[in-house]
Amino acid sequence: MTQVLVVDDNPDILDALDLLLSLHGYAVKTAINPKEAVLAVSRYTIDIVIQDMNFDQGITSGNEGKSLFTQLRSLKPGLPIILITAWTQLETAIELVKSGATDYLQKPWDDIKLLELVEQHKPKAEQKGSLNSQGLIYKSAEMQVLIADANKVASADINVLITGANGSGKEKLADHIHQQSLRHSAPFIKVNMGALPHELMEAELFGAEKGAFTGANQAREGRFEAAHEGTLFLDEIGNLSLAGQMKLLRVLQTGEFERLGSNQTIKVDVRVLSATNSNLTQAVKQGTFREDLYYRLNVIELHLPSLSARKTDIIPLAKHFIGNKYSLSDEAKQFLIANTWQGNVRELENACKRAMVFAVGETITQHDFKGLIKESKICNEKQQIEEALVQHEGVIKHAADELGYSRQALYRRIDKHKIDVKSLCS
Repeated sequence: MTQVLVVDDNPDILDALDLLLSLHGYAVKTAINPKEAVLAVSRYTIDIVIQDMNFDQGITSGNEGKSLFTQLRSLKPGLPIILITAWTQLETAIELVKSGATDYLQKPWDDIKLLELVEQHKPKAEQKGSLNSQGLIYKSAEMQVLIADANKVASADINVLITGANGSGKEKLADHIHQQSLRHSAPFIKVNMGALPHELMEAELFGAEKGAFTGANQAREGRFEAAHEGTLFLDEIGNLSLAGQMKLLRVLQTGEFERLGSNQTIKVDVRVLSATNSNLTQAVKQGTFREDLYYRLNVIELHLPSLSARKTDIIPLAKHFIGNKYSLSDEAKQFLIANTWQGNVRELENACKRAMVFAVGETITQHDFKGLIKESKICNEKQQIEEALVQHEGVIKHAADELGYSRQALYRRIDKHKIDVKSLCS
């Protein structure tokens, strides 16, 4: 999504342009003075700047705007900069246009003209409507709204809970938020809570001293320490034990914790992004997830819709996964759109990888998408898992990839449905 920086010393103008541009699908950052503007262009991926010509009360020469233009262009040569000018600075604005400014608009500006200029100068890839600067592939209105919200949340430096089905792209969205945040140059540490045995979770998060538990042959740094001044992404947060939840709550409240086996307090500055595909509100009611921790993690919730709910993203994603070497037949496109994608984006990616293996020429056909589970065959989760296990002859990793689960998540579901893998696949 195109990110626009608006620079003006008048808060009312900032609010008006923020609203106008946001309503038309742009991500907006604002700066009230040149210093904030320079900082924003230094830290973020800014695609277009809309800037005023004066920032100090009583000054009307336009020299401040000229100075800011020069600084921004030195930071990012070729950056499109639209000038908003009063009649008294018109000559300076015209001079800057001759020096490379995109254009100028006189106050009061014309909304339609402004939107036309922004549309004209946004990145070419986004004019095609399928790729944003952080590598997230989307075209749907649902994702455009979500990414706009994520961009606003990113700079707020608050904890965010990302919800959505397995394989929908929660880690990608977390990475996007980190890259758009003030912490983007600091570490981005990821922990998959679903892939860790419960007895090792606390050591993984908070570290452990030598001898703290069986097998702890040396002291080790935890993920919170590794993420100091950066972002920690906790995937499948619903799997954290109650003991681990209590310790996590303390870190979120105070920034303090101790390694396992140590009484020395460590203090860190970490932003926590978490993700889950489970219903945490239900877990709170059942007593398996702390309510106070839930509200600490869920300052803002961003929900990633399943792929079946944003079908206009399917073909752009598929084209991205198969690359420039292959193309999709019309029949294949319709087949992909009609599929339910229980495993979401991850399942689509795996399907595209398999299709490239089976493709005879440079055009991938419907026939090349072998192994997709058809909607008519899926009666419930147990049957879906059993079909995938039979198809992959009991190989858990392959079945998990097919379904869009981690191996640990698939094992839990096999246990939940009491599926006898050995008998099923013998």
